[in-house]
Amino acid sequence: MLDLKQIRENPTEVQNRLQRRSDVYDLTPILDLDTKQRELQTTRTQLQARSNEIGKLIGQKMKSGSDPKSEEILALKNEGNEIKAQLADLEPQEKDLKTQLEDLLLELPNLPSDSTPIGKSEEENVEVRRWGDEYLPTNPHILPHWEIGEQLGILDFKRAVKVAQSRFVNLVGVGAALERALINFMLDRQTKAGYIEVLPPILVNRQSLTGTGQLPKFAEESFQCEGDDLWLIPTAEVPLTNLYRDEILDAEHLPIYHCAYTPCFRREAGSYGKDTRGLIRLHQFNKVEMVKLVHPDTSEAEHEKMLDNATAILEALKLPYRVLELCTGDLGFGAVKCYDVEVWLPSSGKYREISSCSNCWDFQARRANIRFKETGKKGTQYVHTLNGSGLAVGRTMSAILENYQQENGSVKVPEVLQPYLGRSVL
Repeated sequence: MLDLKQIRENPTEVQNRLQRRSDVYDLTPILDLDTKQRELQTTRTQLQARSNEIGKLIGQKMKSGSDPKSEEILALKNEGNEIKAQLADLEPQEKDLKTQLEDLLLELPNLPSDSTPIGKSEEENVEVRRWGDEYLPTNPHILPHWEIGEQLGILDFKRAVKVAQSRFVNLVGVGAALERALINFMLDRQTKAGYIEVLPPILVNRQSLTGTGQLPKFAEESFQCEGDDLWLIPTAEVPLTNLYRDEILDAEHLPIYHCAYTPCFRREAGSYGKDTRGLIRLHQFNKVEMVKLVHPDTSEAEHEKMLDNATAILEALKLPYRVLELCTGDLGFGAVKCYDVEVWLPSSGKYREISSCSNCWDFQARRANIRFKETGKKGTQYVHTLNGSGLAVGRTMSAILENYQQENGSVKVPEVLQPYLGRSVL
């Protein structure tokens, strides 16, 4: 959530920064509601002050011996009753204005940072670096990962459709073991990098999704259990960040690093016809997620370290990748700055996203009310939150099935995974 004070005091600057996202955002309704709400609050405060004053006056006069039925005291009581009636009328009006104002603020995306490249779409994302050209496969007959997976009997899409629907998969035999090996490998690497592992709920409440920015704007992307108003998580970012919702942390406890393996669930509502085959765009997939809560002064450096934590997995697996810095027009709703890590998929001759590392500054912390207090300083500040995939497990498997594919139809197991899987070839 954006700072209402910032919008109020610098509306033109906020408007201009929002427009970098290549969309139109009208702040006028927010400013109008804010003015009305503040005027109402001023009126209510003045009336409350007068009501308190009347109560004191009546008390003083009664104490000095005035007749409770005197015209003066009766007049004061009548005025007090009128004020109470006015306050009773104003309070729901003010509450309604606050609700309307908050609803509009929740729909606004985060402001891109000044260092985020300005652009209209993903075509204008900026490549930061590439790694692993020496590991690009030389096999000229690489099958798509879904074909080699089905040939090896480790991916079963047809029966998954029977059990659920399209965009689901059964992992069978060594396929299931490979998925489990990747999860354990990623968790081991991230915990060695300083992240504390959590196994969180995968069903969360509405407040949690609102806190991290999925609700209300992206409700159609999520799966909801309507009878309980619980939602399947789209990423472990949601429960990990909301562990600290409505808390005031000690500055000495920052930064907080967490990682988690969870299944993730997304409707992919806007992806009709895209990646209909394979492991790239499923409704259910596994992911190891990284989340940080940090002091605002360190968030940029922590962002770079998180990116390194994500790419270190690919380097250990010897999978070629590139890093893109997203432009303003492709930036996620809650991010001020974001790096995408894309792994090489030789069957399509493209790099495909396998991790997205975002710095959200205080945007999520305002929504979730996560603050910290520094010793010796008055008041509290909002933490900065960061999140990133470390990594998407199914997409990592698809990259292995293609990049390690041999001409005889087998697939080598990356050396670092062999102790986890107990074999060198699939």
